[in-house]
Amino acid sequence: MQKLTNKEEEIMHILWKLKKAFVKEIQAEIIEEQPHYNTLSTIVRNLEEKGYVGHSAFGNTHQYFPTVSIEDYRKGFMSTAIDNYFNSSYKSMVSFFAKEEKISADELREILAMIENPKEIK
Repeated sequence: MQKLTNKEEEIMHILWKLKKAFVKEIQAEIIEEQPHYNTLSTIVRNLEEKGYVGHSAFGNTHQYFPTVSIEDYRKGFMSTAIDNYFNSSYKSMVSFFAKEEKISADELREILAMIENPKEIK
C-alpha cells in the first residue's frame, strides 16, 4: 500500500463515510481550506492511480468509491507506525501511551482481558 498524503487521507475518510461520491459531494464535506474543484479532482484521480479508489462513469462525470477498506488501511498504517516509531514493539507503543497518560489502567486491564480471552472480542 502506498503512503497517502494528509489531504489524500482526508479525502479517503470522506469516501469511507459516504461510500460513493462525485467530486462536488466530496468537496461539500471539506470544512476547512476547501480545495478548488480541479485540485480535488486531481487528488481523487491520484488516489485512483494508487489503487485506493475506483469509479463508475456517468456520461462525462465519475462517481468515486473506496476500493480499500478503512480496516485494511488502518492495519497497514498502524503496522508502519509501530515499525517506524516503536521499533516494531507493541509493548513500546503501549508504554508510550501510558507515559503520555493517553491510556488508563482500566483501559489496559480491558486490553489484557481481550488478549487473555480473544474469542470474546467483538
